[in-house]
Amino acid sequence: MMRSRSRLVMQGFLPACLLWFALASPAFAQGAGLLLNAPAGATACSGCHGASGSALPVLSTLTAAQIEDAMVAFSSGARDATLMNRIAKGFSADEIRAIAQWIAAQSGASK
Repeated sequence: MMRSRSRLVMQGFLPACLLWFALASPAFAQGAGLLLNAPAGATACSGCHGASGSALPVLSTLTAAQIEDAMVAFSSGARDATLMNRIAKGFSADEIRAIAQWIAAQSGASK
């Protein structure tokens, strides 16, 4: 079955326009700037820790010190985990500190 020309235009053109408007918006630009300034590994945390109602802590409710302490405990093995202990071991103390500070700064909890 052959698709109509207008349907093809709408399938390609409309999504492209919507994407352009989203990328051109100031909110997107600000968000993209935050992501560009994020330390390596920091943006992946929200994949598991972003949703409230999850069994995992929502990082936006924690201070930088709390995040850093937890990451150090996971890294050293002092805090048991299924996955975080392996993730935390991949970062140096300076990287853990930078990640914790960046995450806390996104929510204003950078104490």
